Amino acid sequence: MRILFLTHAFNSLTQRLFVELQEHGHEVSVEYDINDALALEAVQLYQPDLILAPFLKRAIAETIWARYVCLIVHPGIVGDRGPSALDWAILNQEKRWGVTVLQANAEMDAGAVWAYVEFDMREASKASLYRNEITEAAIEAVLLAVARFQSGNFIPVALDYSDPKIRGKLQPLMRQSDRIIDWNRDNTETVLRKIRSADGFPGVRDNIFGRQLFLYDARPEKVLRGNAGDVIARCGAAICRASTDGAVWLGHLRDKQHAHPFKLPATNLLAEEVRSLPEITPDQDSGYQDIWYEEEGHVGYLHFPFYNGAMGTQQCQRLRQAYSEACQQSTRIIVLMGGPDYWSNGMHLNLIEAADSAADESWRNINAIDDLALAIINTDSHLTIAALQGNAGAGGVFLARAADEVWARKGVILNPHYKDMGNLYGSEYWTYLLPRYAGTENAKRIIQARLPMGTPEAQSLGLVNEIFDDDVQSFVGTVKRRAANMATVPAFSDRLQYKRKRRLADEMQKPLQDYREQELEHMQLNFYGFDPSYHVARYNFVYQVPRSRTPMTLAAHRRTAEHLRRVI
Repeated sequence: MRILFLTHAFNSLTQRLFVELQEHGHEVSVEYDINDALALEAVQLYQPDLILAPFLKRAIAETIWARYVCLIVHPGIVGDRGPSALDWAILNQEKRWGVTVLQANAEMDAGAVWAYVEFDMREASKASLYRNEITEAAIEAVLLAVARFQSGNFIPVALDYSDPKIRGKLQPLMRQSDRIIDWNRDNTETVLRKIRSADGFPGVRDNIFGRQLFLYDARPEKVLRGNAGDVIARCGAAICRASTDGAVWLGHLRDKQHAHPFKLPATNLLAEEVRSLPEITPDQDSGYQDIWYEEEGHVGYLHFPFYNGAMGTQQCQRLRQAYSEACQQSTRIIVLMGGPDYWSNGMHLNLIEAADSAADESWRNINAIDDLALAIINTDSHLTIAALQGNAGAGGVFLARAADEVWARKGVILNPHYKDMGNLYGSEYWTYLLPRYAGTENAKRIIQARLPMGTPEAQSLGLVNEIFDDDVQSFVGTVKRRAANMATVPAFSDRLQYKRKRRLADEMQKPLQDYREQELEHMQLNFYGFDPSYHVARYNFVYQVPRSRTPMTLAAHRRTAEHLRRVI
């Protein structure tokens, strides 16, 4: 079928649905929901069989839903209505939640139900639940709804609140007053729940050191104690604030009145205020731990669940140090685990935007990532595996390919391109790694692309070696079993020896330093040259500047129309 997406943005769920529906043989085009006129124009151009709205912030115009079946993906159980579905589910401690696919009509979220899928709630942030449980449930529900629509004989079920099985209800937009933190009364669990209900948007408004800030990225502290409401310590990017029965780490903050009014690491935004606080060395019980290492048998596992997958200069340097220390252990395999939400998205664009010189910080950041990639490529003491629990984008994809093998969870989405960031050339030794693992033709296809890809396509192109059909929790167990088996096979020593010989032969043919210098020559022009495209694109990304049009790469219907105009 021809399916048109109407969506506020091409977010993680929309990308996953875009990939999944194409893998199921459907033709998909995307239109950003900018205004009614443009949306109607898109419908007239594309003449879709079905319209799907994965992520909307306003109602679809009657001129569209009255003529076409429009299916809304709502992140709530049947009967739930309103723009803060997941926020309320977290704040109200719902044990089970779900995704409902319903038909658009004159009343918001009140249309007939085509499909729904429920799941057990997990103690996690709204953003993490959205990327994992909500996304998986949405895929299942949408595929079912599309199949029912295609069958031509399914009658969607009208919403009937008199049915005792309907647990959902109309709920208002959640306000800051609904999740305000009372530090003198709220315990740690309550503070965490309130912040998680607003992470990653809009954050919880609070006052720290006399400044009105929005809080994100909250984690519990098990050891430190203090007077409720006091900021009592710092650790890396985070500050620690005492609650009535413990304390909470706050990793990221946003100050709307600041020169840089976007999310930043807490100790970056409050550098002067926290300078005199005690610095905590993180471990399993205390501190803000964003890098840790563990061993099981012959395998070492390096975890780095960086917030939103962004890797700043210092994070890359700390991760490289941790990796070097892992290489000194008497293990056989090192597994690079990333985090459950993201493996890596490459450079930390927010920190770059906030730097005194964005060009200088971009240069430092890309060199720090390159140093990490170089260490992985040159590892001759271990076999290395990148285990992708979550999505990866831009330089994060190529950093993963620096490992000997890339294992990915089935639902992971990769965005192995830089072009949408102002035609950034990229580095991370991709000019060596892609031809090495993907072949010359596939390398060109990968680097010229602008669209997300699922794991089957990534595997066919050589970006991924193995795909495991697991959720995040079971994926980790599968990775550990497979890695343990790999470490004990009789052919392990032969494979490690082959790896050393292959790397030496490649180095003799063309040194890695040459690849790096050539890539960075292009990157230097991106950062310091006359073309400001990278800086403009980064600014638009960080400040979330609304799109004024849908990119042609997504809007197939507009590519056709543009081609016809040029021909005429």
